[in-house]
Amino acid sequence: QVLLVESGGGLVQAGGSLRLSCVVSGHTFGSLAMGWFRQAPGKERNFVAAINWSNSATGYGDSVRGRFTISRDNAKNTMYLQMNSLKPEDTAVYYCAAFDTAYNANYYYIRPSDYGYWGQGTQVTVSS
Repeated sequence: QVLLVESGGGLVQAGGSLRLSCVVSGHTFGSLAMGWFRQAPGKERNFVAAINWSNSATGYGDSVRGRFTISRDNAKNTMYLQMNSLKPEDTAVYYCAAFDTAYNANYYYIRPSDYGYWGQGTQVTVSS
């Protein structure tokens, strides 16, 4: 069973920083393309950032580019999202997601429908 567990969310003031982590178990982490998505109340789930399995390519949503950084440590089965210069509009539940590429396609993916595995989410609240 593939399990994704996020942590690191919380309450922070605007301009502050948080680092989210996503630990994966039950699957070979190295073959997984990974992503972060977020969902605010009453809104659809939106793409935040993604990284390919070889850690050589990353992509970001327009609203977070330049402020957020995605990374992964394949030795620790963990993906990270460093969030700086946080804004109140970044408030949402943040989800990590995984797609098993079987090492066949070394891309990152930006659509929620591309991913087969999801974590339970971690709340990020940014106060003004």
